[in-house]
Amino acid sequence: MTISQTISDFVTLAIKAGGWMALDRIYLQNRVLAMIGEDVMEETVQQEPASSLDLMDTLVEKAIENQVIGDTMAQREQFEAQLMDYLTPPPSVVNAFFAQHYATDPKAATDYFFALSKQNDYIKTRSIAKNIVFPVKTEYGDLEITINLSKPEKDPKQIAAEVKSSQVDYPKCMLCLENEGYQGRINYPARANHRIIRMNLDHEAWGFQYSPYAYYNEHSIFLSLEHRPMKIDLQTFSRLLQIVEVMPHYFVGSNADLPIVGGSILSHDHYQGGRHEFAMAKAAVEKEFSLTGFADVTAGIVKWPMSVIRLQAKDKQKLALASDYILAQWRNYSDPTVSINAFSIDGTPHHTVTPIARKKGDLFEMDLVLRDNNISEEHPDGIFHPHKNVQHIKKENIGLIEVMGLAVLPPRLVPELKEVAKYLLDQPNQMADYHHVWADQLKAAHPNLTEANAEEILHQAVGHVFAEVLAHAGVFKRDATGKAAFQTFIDQL
Repeated sequence: MTISQTISDFVTLAIKAGGWMALDRIYLQNRVLAMIGEDVMEETVQQEPASSLDLMDTLVEKAIENQVIGDTMAQREQFEAQLMDYLTPPPSVVNAFFAQHYATDPKAATDYFFALSKQNDYIKTRSIAKNIVFPVKTEYGDLEITINLSKPEKDPKQIAAEVKSSQVDYPKCMLCLENEGYQGRINYPARANHRIIRMNLDHEAWGFQYSPYAYYNEHSIFLSLEHRPMKIDLQTFSRLLQIVEVMPHYFVGSNADLPIVGGSILSHDHYQGGRHEFAMAKAAVEKEFSLTGFADVTAGIVKWPMSVIRLQAKDKQKLALASDYILAQWRNYSDPTVSINAFSIDGTPHHTVTPIARKKGDLFEMDLVLRDNNISEEHPDGIFHPHKNVQHIKKENIGLIEVMGLAVLPPRLVPELKEVAKYLLDQPNQMADYHHVWADQLKAAHPNLTEANAEEILHQAVGHVFAEVLAHAGVFKRDATGKAAFQTFIDQL
């Protein structure tokens, strides 16, 4: 295929996307022609285009060949986003299309926006496909394990360039509205092809977008259009329930608003949602209880390694108030017999929740995961954080996604687990020292391990370490002492 035909096919997709009309074809062809450093548009035919990503790749390679851009990751990403901006209608048009689809069906609206975000390469589908994903059966259901390989490693040239680059406070963070259409810098991702759906939540301006590096189906982000810190309060519960009312086919939840137990971005108020059913959502309520003052709200303890209270009600306002009532009780609750302390001596608060909302038929549902970010001499990283004996697999914070049963594990594990497998098979290896205790336990438990089953056994073992990670993060343990302590807290409600 000639480069002119590639340009023609690319423009056909741009027109189909809805931001341009057939009258704009010659204009668009000439703009793309100039972008890639070519001068002449040869004769082409109208045909069914190849995938947008394949066309983009060809155009980027031609731009590099013509020395329009260099071959660093940052330069490629900025150029790719600029190209794919042509395949993306302006924000006003995207929002109008979304509203038009929503009038028919909320699913049709998210289907439209999701398809657009994949076609224009905002959602990095090819990078996401590199992730290693597998299920693990446990007593709590099928946990999901992801070894995250989607974010590319920076090349040495880019690292050197970043050191010399100036620090700019714009946009303020990765979640700010100012990212929409932003060109990007050597040390900041390109967002020319980024679009945000505007929403009104509790009389506030919010936005809805997809995550570029998704960990599950239709991984989405709901963000305040005001740059302000994360905060869990009554308004949080109200907004989460409004979102699932507007998008009943999605769940939505918030990271906790304290360090250690919170997410990676506490500086910008936001939630995460999507069209995915996590293991925690499938987990049963093992014990129901009544909630004082909330006769219309059903409550129960969920069978889960972390400490989860599930609430259901037809009235979303009552459910929000019930959630806020439990949060207020938990913020002030201490039980030193199980290392639970609401405040430090200096008054620093240590308790919050990770809330997750869903719509189940005519019922609204809210899961409240109790969180405590205290540290101790024995557990300096966090009493209710992955302990030292599991940090060879997972030592990062346990945020919203992990809480629900999907592990996001570091890329170092890919080569490391290969060395563990060699060790188990008595082959020459360079296994990291911090895997030794675990590997010896596996060796003893699986004397008949072979090359054929080593990977599966290792995958299952990693999953069971993740279940232990969740148990460490649980404030009330699943043993008799922990269950009794949980009941004491429930009795106060």
